[in-house]
Amino acid sequence: MSRTLYLSPPSFDGFDGGAGARYQARREVTSFWYPTWLAQPAALTPNSRLLDCPPHDINLAQCLAIAKDFQHVIINTSTPSLKNDCRVAEAIKAQRPDTKIGFVGAHTMVLPAETLKASPAIDWVGRKEFDFTCKEVAEDRELSTIAGLSFKNRDGKIVHNPEREMISDMDTLPWVADVYKRDLDIEKYFIGYLQHPYISMYTGRGCPAQCSFCLWPQTIGGHKYRVRSPQNVADEMAYMKKIFPQVREFFFDDDTFTANLPRAREIARKLGPLGVDWSCNSRANLDYDTIKSFKDNGLRLFLVGYESGNDDILARIKKGVTMDEMRRFTKSCHQAGVVIHGTFILGLPVETRETIERTINFAKELDVFSLQVSLAAPYPGTELFEQAKLNGWFVKKDKGDILHADGLQQSTLAYPEATKEEIFEAVDRFYRAYYLRPKPILRIIKTMLEDKDVLVRRCREGYEFFKSLNQRKHDLAAARAAA
Repeated sequence: MSRTLYLSPPSFDGFDGGAGARYQARREVTSFWYPTWLAQPAALTPNSRLLDCPPHDINLAQCLAIAKDFQHVIINTSTPSLKNDCRVAEAIKAQRPDTKIGFVGAHTMVLPAETLKASPAIDWVGRKEFDFTCKEVAEDRELSTIAGLSFKNRDGKIVHNPEREMISDMDTLPWVADVYKRDLDIEKYFIGYLQHPYISMYTGRGCPAQCSFCLWPQTIGGHKYRVRSPQNVADEMAYMKKIFPQVREFFFDDDTFTANLPRAREIARKLGPLGVDWSCNSRANLDYDTIKSFKDNGLRLFLVGYESGNDDILARIKKGVTMDEMRRFTKSCHQAGVVIHGTFILGLPVETRETIERTINFAKELDVFSLQVSLAAPYPGTELFEQAKLNGWFVKKDKGDILHADGLQQSTLAYPEATKEEIFEAVDRFYRAYYLRPKPILRIIKTMLEDKDVLVRRCREGYEFFKSLNQRKHDLAAARAAA
């Protein structure tokens, strides 16, 4: 088996484009998700290495020095990072022309031919779940025999092999723990609302929800929640606790960990005796008793996508949860002592100046511990992308242009009653309206006084946060000047 490098390439300073990031962008504070989608095939592939450049501050020259020793390089790419990733692939090919380079990720699944045409350095791309596709490539099999793969033949013609079946028994996949231990410096990974150091992992793939904007279920994961057995999850957690004694929190990055509640409850019962803090993604529709039972077994935080403070928008994006349900869930979490990090999205269809204000007010009413405000990102392969094309909501001809030159998100959609500038500017206003209130300020100060490490971290994050807001103002001014 040839040596294989699984690569998240160098990019913008602070750019989280790894195979675990739901939005490939620079965030307001240093944030890096684990490259779990690459760690999984790396765990399947003997003689492999996972190289996650952005969090480890590995520049292009250092990346090339490492890549020259590998026969295969498999790059996780995304819509906003594709051009940069092609440049990295071309540099790798220039120093060692016989390197076989493959691209994987949601973008390659949706646009395999277009991705192959993006650079002559790309030999093949993976479609849908690519774990075993990558393993078979690393075994030096003929590309024409590998399911779930598209490639260029000797004549330069693009060939699409038959689809690969989705993995039904998720317990057949090896754990990612040893790859994390071998190849990653876990101290380099930060998420503002998670305790540091943290580790994220998947206990299943796919999500039954139909949210029109959500990338992973509509591309790689599918809408069927395929899961690992509770015992398999608990065993890996016990193993991770042993090999990573410094970890303060484990995060289950499944799209909706609570989609299968009987299983989630069983996992929680198995985690309780381990004495670990854990967190997960959840929809805002759980009852108090369920929330309390999770809390009693180590749950610390829910990551909840509220998205909007307008029921019409929630219905339009097929969120499947109403504002009243969100209110009840949030109240139950407060009562049970479970922390919430809420996420909101501005620019969903059909945003107006009024709906933006309603969302800001709704967030203040919920008063969760922390929140994140993103701009609607219509990735290819999502229903939102197709809606935007059909209705003429895109503001640029290049529909994949969703980042500013500095790596921050930019507004890509506009509506009759909300311009792209108004939507972009509202992110800054949202953050200031929410955080510059007595209750959030006092909450943050309390956590800083309780833990010296948190004090240092919050000071750094505060500096980065306000620096990013100032950068947003600069980007907005530049956009207006260009217009």
